[in-house]
Amino acid sequence: MPLSLIPRQPVPTLDVPLLSGTRLRLAANEAPTFTLLVFYRGYHCPLCRAYLTELNRLADEFTARGVVVKVLSSDSEERARRTADEWSLDKLDLGYGLNEADARAWGLYISTSRGLTSTGVEEPARFSEPGVFLIRPDLTLYWANVQTMPFARPHFKDMLGAIDFVIAKDYPARGEA
Repeated sequence: MPLSLIPRQPVPTLDVPLLSGTRLRLAANEAPTFTLLVFYRGYHCPLCRAYLTELNRLADEFTARGVVVKVLSSDSEERARRTADEWSLDKLDLGYGLNEADARAWGLYISTSRGLTSTGVEEPARFSEPGVFLIRPDLTLYWANVQTMPFARPHFKDMLGAIDFVIAKDYPARGEA
């Protein structure tokens, strides 16, 4: 069973390479309102393609709300580069090489390969399932969604509306008890 993160408590550290040649790290006060951290399954996942395409389309709306968007997977650099290029993710700097220990520290579920997908792309031997996190500037967890399957993920457009509400009402993180 994955570790359960607790709202209002510090999130685990994170340090993976980015396609831009820099590193994806969480830093205090980096984001005025939130960091949106999106873990995706990898290049093999057609549902991830649709999901990240939506995020890419809405990236500027997150930025306008003071949200820094970070996206990563356990894929290799080559697969992450193919993802960015073939999926036209021009507004997302993808992180890659997430190891299993770090994935588990974030409470992500791990799957094993089932071979070729419906798109003819081989699944990696092991990879993390999706997770979406909103993190406060003090690096405490505000909101989390962790899944065992690629289906029925939270919609980014809905998240934008929720962020507007949270900011306007100074709504506290819930689920800390």
